[in-house]
Amino acid sequence: MNRLRKGDEIIVITGKDKGKRGSVSSVLANGKVLVDGINLVKKHTKANPMTGAQGGIVSKEMPIDASNVALVNPETNKADKVGFKVEGDSKIRFFKSNGKAVDA
Repeated sequence: MNRLRKGDEIIVITGKDKGKRGSVSSVLANGKVLVDGINLVKKHTKANPMTGAQGGIVSKEMPIDASNVALVNPETNKADKVGFKVEGDSKIRFFKSNGKAVDA
């Protein structure tokens, strides 16, 4: 079970986009996440008349390491660490600062 999931609200804690907030659009297998509007790079694309693709400079989101982002606690509106605990027969994520469940 990953600490971050698709749709989680995160904040960047280090790097060029430090302090920015966004929503996780996908979690990759190599320990990286794609976040909406974070870690944008300029990509030069060549025109392809066969597919109708236009050439030029395109802004593109690149993956950011999961260790460089933290989940936002909605109660405190700050970054928070995530832990796991077993309740009954299911494993849940909880915020370390206040012990409340993430998905509640």
